[in-house]
Amino acid sequence: MTEQITQADQPVKAKELPETAQPVEAEQPAECEPDAEPEPTVEAETAQPAAPGKPPLNRRVLRVVAPWTAAVIVCAGLGAGTAFGITSMERSDVPGLATESDGRWDYPRLSLPALPKGSPRPFTFGNRHEIHHADLRKLLLPAPAGATVDKKLTGDWVSSAQYLSEYGDLRHADIQQALDDCAVRQIAARGWTMPDGTASRVYLLRFDSAGMAQAFKDMEIGVGLSPDATLKTAPGEVGIDEEWEMATRADGQSLVSLYTEAKPFGPEHTRQAYIQAGDTLALIIHARKGEVAPTVPFHQTVVLQNQLLS
Repeated sequence: MTEQITQADQPVKAKELPETAQPVEAEQPAECEPDAEPEPTVEAETAQPAAPGKPPLNRRVLRVVAPWTAAVIVCAGLGAGTAFGITSMERSDVPGLATESDGRWDYPRLSLPALPKGSPRPFTFGNRHEIHHADLRKLLLPAPAGATVDKKLTGDWVSSAQYLSEYGDLRHADIQQALDDCAVRQIAARGWTMPDGTASRVYLLRFDSAGMAQAFKDMEIGVGLSPDATLKTAPGEVGIDEEWEMATRADGQSLVSLYTEAKPFGPEHTRQAYIQAGDTLALIIHARKGEVAPTVPFHQTVVLQNQLLS
C-alpha cells in the first residue's frame, strides 16, 4: 500500500512588535552600595559591553546551542540513512517484517493458451458439449521452481498404458475398456519431484464430450466418499480430504474431488484429486515417501490446474 506523504505543519513565526513600541528603560536606583552591581536592564543586556572576565551573552548561547545543534544534525543524518536503507529493501529482508512461507510452491505465472480462431472456451454459451479447443498439453500445469522434472512425463502426449500404470494391476483391464467405451481422445501428462521428496504427477484425459468424461469418472473411477479405482501408491483406505472442505474451493464450473490416504499408510503417503472440467478429466497425485505429503501445495496444485481448465 502506498502511503501518501502529507506536508508538515509550517513553523510558527515569532510575533513582531509594533514599530511604535520602545524598549522600557530600567529605573536607576537613588543610591548604590560600592560592592553592589546594578540590576541589568534589557538595554544593558543587549547593548552594554560585558563586564571584564565575563563572556558575552552570544558566546554563552553559542556554547550551549552548538553541541545540541551538532547532535541534532548527526541524528537527522542517521535517521535519513536508516529510512533510505529500509525503504530500498524488500519486505522479506527487513527484520521483523519478513513474510513466513506457508509451504506453497513457487509456480510460474500462468496464462491461458490461445484458441483457434472462432473457437469458444469450454464453458462459453453455445459450447454445448463443453469442449476444450486449446492444445491439451498447454493446459497442463507447469512444474514449480526447484522441481526435478520426470523424464517420462515431460508435458507431452502419453499412452493409455502410462495412465493405467498409476492404478493397481487388477484394475487395468477394466479401466482400459472404459477408456475405449467412453472414446478417450488424448492423454497428456507432466511429473516432477520437489526437494522435500514430494513427487507430483498430473494427467489430463480429453473425451468427445463432457457427458463422456463424466460417464468415465462416475462409472469407472467411482468418485464419492472414496474412489473405486485405487492407486498403486495408495492401496489402503482412502477418504475425503476434510481439510479441503474447510478451505476455499477452486473457482469455475468444474467438479472437484480430493482424497487422502488414511493412516496407517504404506511406504509413501498419497494424496489424489479428480477434476472434471467439461470434456476433460484431470488426475492429480502427490506422494511422499516416509512422511505425510504436505497439504498446502497439494491444494495449491488443484486450484491452479482447475483454473487452467476453467
